[in-house]
Amino acid sequence: MLDEFEEATIGQLRARLDAGELSAVELTRHYLDRIERLNPELLAVLETNPDALAEAAALDAGPNRGPLHGIPVLLKDTIETADRMHTTAGSQALLGSRPAQDATVAAQLRAAGAVLLGKTNLTTWITGSSGWSPRGGQCRNPYHLDRSPNGSSAGSAVGVAANLCAAALGVETVGSILGPASVNCVVGLKPTVGLTSRAGLIPGVHSMDSIGPLTRTVADAARMLSVLTGVDPRDPATRASRPQEDYTRFLDADGLRGARIGVVRGYFGFNDHADAVAESALKVLADSGAVLVDEVPLPTPDELMRHGMVLGTVQFREAKHYKDAYLAQTPGEHPRSLAELIEYNREHADVQLRHFGQESLELVNGFSADLDVEYREALATLHRLTRDEGIDAALGAHGLDALVMPTMGPPWMIDLVNGDPEVMGSSLVPGFAGYPAISVPAGFVRGLPVGVTFAAGAWSEPVLIRLAHAFEQANPVRRVPTFARGL
Repeated sequence: MLDEFEEATIGQLRARLDAGELSAVELTRHYLDRIERLNPELLAVLETNPDALAEAAALDAGPNRGPLHGIPVLLKDTIETADRMHTTAGSQALLGSRPAQDATVAAQLRAAGAVLLGKTNLTTWITGSSGWSPRGGQCRNPYHLDRSPNGSSAGSAVGVAANLCAAALGVETVGSILGPASVNCVVGLKPTVGLTSRAGLIPGVHSMDSIGPLTRTVADAARMLSVLTGVDPRDPATRASRPQEDYTRFLDADGLRGARIGVVRGYFGFNDHADAVAESALKVLADSGAVLVDEVPLPTPDELMRHGMVLGTVQFREAKHYKDAYLAQTPGEHPRSLAELIEYNREHADVQLRHFGQESLELVNGFSADLDVEYREALATLHRLTRDEGIDAALGAHGLDALVMPTMGPPWMIDLVNGDPEVMGSSLVPGFAGYPAISVPAGFVRGLPVGVTFAAGAWSEPVLIRLAHAFEQANPVRRVPTFARGL
């Protein structure tokens, strides 16, 4: 079923709102109705904001607050809001959590005039299937309901893909924005760690966590990012951040001409279908005037896994340290530590563990929470491998603007018995490095989406937005999911 707002961009909606042809209440009601109609099959949205229409009405009655005035946005359920919505990471254990204030990014959205529409489903801490949580069940891919939406920002990507919102926020540690963007045919922008504040975020791996937009176009990702940046005293990583910037000024349909882009063959070969789509994307890039430099090396997954002790020390110690701290400090009635969360899950196994065990949580809980010399040396080694000897070396050695590679293969079948297959993709090195990357729809394989990823060095979002936008304009493959159109 077509509707007048299907595939509408933020720019188009803002023009109608400014012209008085549309109200924030009408637009919010449209998305709430669409969620009510489509979400029972998709399970992308955990809850809608009970005050969304009231907030929209206040926006209609007041002055224009900014570039997102009246635009309904969904948030991943790890981003705190101090309102009547919950912040639970998809776990029943945190339904009693009561954050004292909005996450910084949520406050920035409100200040820019956005309507916080609801919270999205995600991959919970204890699952073996992407997009499954005890609160929300199994989120489903709108292009084929038996296929995975990938995770962990599954619901945010599905919500955008199925036109349940104008835009959404996701959170990436390693692949949690890029992967869902690829398999749901949307744009996913993972910023440099520290460009957007993580204050008020249920943590994953702190040195890698990054909050970024999921949208239907690169231009909308730029619009979203423009209100999410800046130094935040609540997140020390933002001290190195760039000043708040209008990223839409980097949109350039001719932005590929003369750009030097390195092709990372080490991240081909994981999926033949993704490789074929990526080869077609390389032709688009070359035909658009880009200079392609082939066989640019990056550390491969096998090479990174040889440093498994380093990876484990960084990831597990950070997860233990920051999760324990978050649970201890957050107001409300809920487990106050990982140990208490694990015990809660055991006591409520019929809900919390009904498909999979919690071995990953138990593994993390067994690590020291000390961020000591051993940890700091491991983090320095990881950054040397992925930054100095990885992305920075690749860009510098060949005079490149960015790197390109397949994001990942098409979505796989959901399996609530065995969980996800082993899936490799482009997110490893940018994720471990804390560097930016953007996944853009590139094509389809038997109706299933596949994206390509552009990556570059720290604070290179302007370059990535320029290249990704130009590629999108030259290769406009985004289309509405059959499921969403057919209901």
